[in-house]
Amino acid sequence: MKEVTVQIPDKKHELFIEMMKSLSFVKKVKTVDEDEPTKEEILEGIRQAVKEVNLIKQGKLKARPVQDLLDEL
Repeated sequence: MKEVTVQIPDKKHELFIEMMKSLSFVKKVKTVDEDEPTKEEILEGIRQAVKEVNLIKQGKLKARPVQDLLDEL
């Protein structure tokens, strides 16, 4: 089975989704907003964070003070 990603204008979204759902061979229709990260992007971010925490614990990477992080906001 293949997965297809299609970018369409917002105003055509509902019509396109209804067309896809009407096709008997389409098994799943899912809408993803570009502003929201995908599940894979979230998982990759968590993996990267865990790697960094482990490097900090091993002394191979220097931790940043919390105040520095808050100052960036």
